[in-house]
Amino acid sequence: MKLPIVSFKRLIAGISIVGSLAFGAQPALSETLKVGVTATGIPFTFLNVQTNTIQGMMVDTAHAVAKEAGFDVSIDQNVFSALIPALTSKKIDIISAAMLKTLARAEVVDFSDPVYSYGEGLVVKADDTGTYRSLDDLKGAVVGAQVGTVFIDMLKAKGYFKEVRSYDSVADMMRDIALGRIKAGIGDQPIVAYQIEQGTFKGVRLSPDYKPTNVGDVCLVVRKGEDALLNRLNEAIGKIKADGTLKNIIAKWGI
Repeated sequence: MKLPIVSFKRLIAGISIVGSLAFGAQPALSETLKVGVTATGIPFTFLNVQTNTIQGMMVDTAHAVAKEAGFDVSIDQNVFSALIPALTSKKIDIISAAMLKTLARAEVVDFSDPVYSYGEGLVVKADDTGTYRSLDDLKGAVVGAQVGTVFIDMLKAKGYFKEVRSYDSVADMMRDIALGRIKAGIGDQPIVAYQIEQGTFKGVRLSPDYKPTNVGDVCLVVRKGEDALLNRLNEAIGKIKADGTLKNIIAKWGI
């Protein structure tokens, strides 16, 4: 029996729908997170000049978290002081760098659960034999720190230094310490220690007697109010902590 034309069209449409459900339309590709990092935060994030790629502990952590959470990752290089502005202006989706969680920053952005904790290190000239247990031992001196870090505000808040100089990079600060242009500099202890050990920074040393006072947590950073993303990241962080992935990443980079 011949089907009416209208019924035939309906039958074909029905078959198409059933086929689509049976075989499944291709699932949507996983979302891609644009991750903001810096090129100067060895061993957390840095530019490997041999491969021209950004590498480091927080890069590996971002990839591990994203994989666990079902995201793809795109790495976006920024200077440290531009990371939060890039995030809030939606040029990047998250920050994964050596950025300590602070009350001031938490007013602007949201932080994930911690992935690592550390404090500041005090760097002096290599031939400086002085003992520096705290910043009080440097009263009246010219000191420095990297712009955009919590250390600039910490030094200025003391109010007893002759001058507090800010630097675009840790390397610039190390050069001035080695040349005697400033007495000492404050920086992220793991970053500074790693680069001095690797011979990247010459003519300087970490003060072995110095006790950090600004110990904080390194976290992934998202825009304010993006609770769904934050929860997804925190769940993934919990998993890579539990299965040892994060521990292995930290050990890989010797921090």
